[in-house]
Amino acid sequence: MPPAPPCLPHPTGPRQPPVTKELDRPLGQDRRERPAGRSFRPRGSSVVGALAALAILGAGAGIALQPEPFRVPDDRLAVEASSGPVEVAASSSAEPAATPLRTTPADGATVPGPSIIRVNPPAEPASNVIVIHDPSSLGQNLRVAHLPDRALIEQSEMGPLPARGPDGRRAAEVYARPWSGTRGARVALVIGGLGLSQTGTQDAIAKLPPEITLAFAPQGNSLGRWMQAARGQGHEIMMQLPLEPFDYPRVNPGRNTLTVEAEVRHNIENLYWALSRTTNYTGVMNYMGGRFTADQQAFAPIMRELGQRGLSYLDDGSSARSVAQTLAAESDVPYAQGDLVIDQARDRGSILAKLDELEATARARGFAIGTGTAFDVTVDAVAEWARAVRKRGIEVVPVSAVTASSTGG
Repeated sequence: MPPAPPCLPHPTGPRQPPVTKELDRPLGQDRRERPAGRSFRPRGSSVVGALAALAILGAGAGIALQPEPFRVPDDRLAVEASSGPVEVAASSSAEPAATPLRTTPADGATVPGPSIIRVNPPAEPASNVIVIHDPSSLGQNLRVAHLPDRALIEQSEMGPLPARGPDGRRAAEVYARPWSGTRGARVALVIGGLGLSQTGTQDAIAKLPPEITLAFAPQGNSLGRWMQAARGQGHEIMMQLPLEPFDYPRVNPGRNTLTVEAEVRHNIENLYWALSRTTNYTGVMNYMGGRFTADQQAFAPIMRELGQRGLSYLDDGSSARSVAQTLAAESDVPYAQGDLVIDQARDRGSILAKLDELEATARARGFAIGTGTAFDVTVDAVAEWARAVRKRGIEVVPVSAVTASSTGG
C-alpha cells in the first residue's frame, strides 16, 4: 500500500474550530456576506430617525442664534417704570390656562386675558386684583444699601442734597428699610447722636439690631463712612436738624442752628448744610427746637423745602406746642411723632421701664415710637430689650414703617 499523502496546510491558515458561543465569537466576524450585485437599502425607520435628528438640531441652532432666545418680548408686558409691588388684574370671565399675557392699550381699553398693568397699586385694590410683591422688597440688599441713588441727588456748593427723582420717587421711600408688613403690635426706635463719638457710633452700629433706626448729628465727623457702615448693617438712617430751643443760646443745639429770628434765606442755608453732610437717609428729625417748632412762620419754609426734596419729618414729641404735623400735611411731608424719649434719665432700669411703656402703647394702639441718644447705657438696654420683645409678639420696625400710621393713614 502506498504511503498516505502528507497533510497540507489549509489554504487560509489553520482550520479553526467552529464557534458555538457568542462570547467566543471574534469581534467583527459575525457579519454576513452580502450577495454580489445587491446594493444597500436603508430601512424606513432609519430614515425617519435621521430626519428627526436633523430637525431637532436645526431648531436648536435657530433658537441659539437668536440674540436673547428665552426673553419675553417687551411688547408682551405693559409695566410702568417704577418700583414697588406689582398689580396683576384678572379678567372678569374665566380664561383658558393657555391664554397668553396681554398688553395694556394706551387708551385703557379692556383686552381679554390677564396682564401686568402697573406697579404701586392702590391701597385698597379691587376684589379681582392679585398683588404680587417684588421679592427684593422682602429684604434689604446690604451690598448696595450704602450707595446713593444718583437720581435722588442734587449737587450743590455745599455737597450732595436730596432731591425728588424725575419719576417722583422720594428718599423717604427709596432708602426705607423693608419690614414684614403685618399689622400686629409694632415699636419703632430712633437712636440719635451718631457721629459725635467715634467709639459710641461704632458700638451703636454693631450692637443695635438692624431694625433700629439711627440718626446722625450733622456736627459729627466721618459721617459718610459711618453712613456706609450703618446701611451695610441694614439700618435705616435719618439726619438730625438743630433747631432753636426756648433757652437759646444758653442751651445750644450746636453749629448752624435754625432760629426764629433768622432770615428765611439764612435758615435755608443752614438746612442745606445739614442735609449735605451725608446721603441715603429717609428724612430728618428735630434736635431740641421747642421754640422753633412752635413758630409757624419760621418753620413753614423749612417744611416746604423738606416736601420738595422728598424727605420725611420725625417730631420727637418733646414739645406739645409743635406745629410740625399741620405743616407736614400742608407740604406733603411723611410725618411721624415720637411717644417717649426713653433715656431722659440715663439709668438702665429707667430706660427699660420706658421701653415697657412703648410696648404697652403698641399693644393698645398698634404702634409706638421712641427716641433716644447713643449713650452706652441706652445702646445696651435697647439691644437687650429688642432681643426679648420679639418673644412677646412685638415687632421692632424702622420708623418709616409707622410713618403713615402716625398721620392716621
